[in-house]
Order: sequence, then C-alpha cells, then structure tokens
Amino acid sequence: MSDYEILDPRFRSMVLPNAPLEKLADGFRWLEGPVWFADMQCLLFSDIPNDRIMRWTASGGVSMFRQPSRFANGHARDREGRLVGCLHGGRAIVRTEPDGSVTTLVERFDGKPLNSPNDVVVKSDGTIWFSDPPYGIQTDYEGGKRESELPANLYRFDPRDNTLNVVIGDIAGPNGLCFSPDEKRLYVTDTGVQFEPDSKRCIRVYDVGDDGKSLRHGRDFHTATAGHADGIRCDEDGNVWGAVGDGVHCVAPDGTLLGRIEVPCTVSNLCFGDRHRSRLFLCASQTLYAIWINRRGAQRP
Repeated sequence: MSDYEILDPRFRSMVLPNAPLEKLADGFRWLEGPVWFADMQCLLFSDIPNDRIMRWTASGGVSMFRQPSRFANGHARDREGRLVGCLHGGRAIVRTEPDGSVTTLVERFDGKPLNSPNDVVVKSDGTIWFSDPPYGIQTDYEGGKRESELPANLYRFDPRDNTLNVVIGDIAGPNGLCFSPDEKRLYVTDTGVQFEPDSKRCIRVYDVGDDGKSLRHGRDFHTATAGHADGIRCDEDGNVWGAVGDGVHCVAPDGTLLGRIEVPCTVSNLCFGDRHRSRLFLCASQTLYAIWINRRGAQRP
C-alpha cells in the first residue's frame, strides 16, 4: 500500500513509489518547529511540552540540543545561518549566536508582551516574519497559562533598526507561514480559535507589496476539510506542502490540491532537508517521520 494519494496527475511525478514513509524516532509529547542545518547535516525540532529542542542526525539518531528551551516552538535560519526561534514560555523571538549564547530580539509590541510566538520565516532581506497566536498561553501544557494582552497578529521585525510592525491583523489564528520561492507571495495558515471546533481553518495567501514590507489582496488558498492546517513549506516550483489534519497536502500555486501523503497521526509541521533538500521531515504528534520525494525545497533569493 502506498503512503500517498494522487488527486491530480501532476502529483504522480512528485512522489517516489519506492520511497516509503519512515519513522525516525518516537516517544516525544508534541513535536513542532523542524529546521534543517545542511552544513551540519542535522535536523533541529521542538518537543514543546517537554521544554526541549532535539537534534537528529542520520549517523547518531536523536540527541538533546537544548533543555530547558523556554518551550520553544517554530524555528528558521537567518541569512548568516543562525537559529531563530519562537518561544511560548519566553513569549519572545530569539536568536542563537555562533558562540551558543541566546539573544532576545522581540518580546513586546506597543509596550505589551507578545502572546506566544508560533512560527517564523526569514526573508532574503534579513527581516523576520512571525505569527503570534495565543495558543501557547491558553493552557499549562505548552508553556503556562497567562492572559493575552494583544490580538493574534503576524509581525515583521527588521533586526537592522529593531522596527516591529503588524503585517496581518485579520486572522483568528495565524500559525504556519512561508514565502513563495520568488518571495512575491506569503502563505499563512489560519488555525482558527482554539477550543472552537467550527472556527475557520485554512491556508491564506497574500501578495507582497512592491516595498517588500507590506501585504495585500489576502484570500483563501486551501481549506482543510479534516482537522486544521498548521506548518507549511514551498518547493522550488512554488507548490505548497502543508501539515493538515489527515496528512500532508500538496497544493499547486493555482490552488489545486494535487495529492496527499498519508501519515498515521496528526502532522503539526514539516520542512525540506537532507540531500538536495528533497526529503520531507514531518513532526507528527509524538513521532518524527521522513519521506523522500521527487521535489526540492525552495531556495529563495
């Protein structure tokens, strides 16, 4: 039995019939935030309720990268190769320096503490875009219950002058995000309002303004019919690979659902990595999976 479902003929060339879904490790609590370090041939990912960041390598398996992590969630690398992370417990965006020290980049907006930064992406100009829903402060499971003082926003932070601006303020639950390969589009998942099962859950898309700082023409791109959409990544052809309730969905730039990778449990996030960026690493509930595909992850300008 294959690990994928072909819904559009275009998807047939993207998957490999002899490359099954592989379980790399399990025994975690809730995995999130995968990021690939090609220069060190390792994957970093968050085990949020256990308050730790883990490391996986093909030769050594799983080891500890950082504990406590202040309940880290999403991660990205900046243009200098440094780790940029979202903290639920710290309610901040932080950067790990080459010497291992951690610098806090953002923790407040308009004098109020952030909610619980969830996911992050770094644009080619060095700016840091991140989502800030209240999910991490609504329970004690992922960092500690606290009061929200800000709306659920998506922000743009420029580390060159420390400016912080709201770029999207009309999404109930901004979550995963990724730029198209040419950075003319930004995709953002709306995971909805936690504990409200009828809340809207979809992937939205926005056009990036000519100034490279603003977004416009927001519209629905792909609706999750089972569960909700979470982490997303683009391949080099602009297809969106998304963690959705019933597996991994691959959606063409025109919005057509091309196919689905079947996964035994809920996938929260994913990233491309390994050889030629052609392996998908999947954070799925308590298990880390991977599958080789016939597409490479996007390399932006």
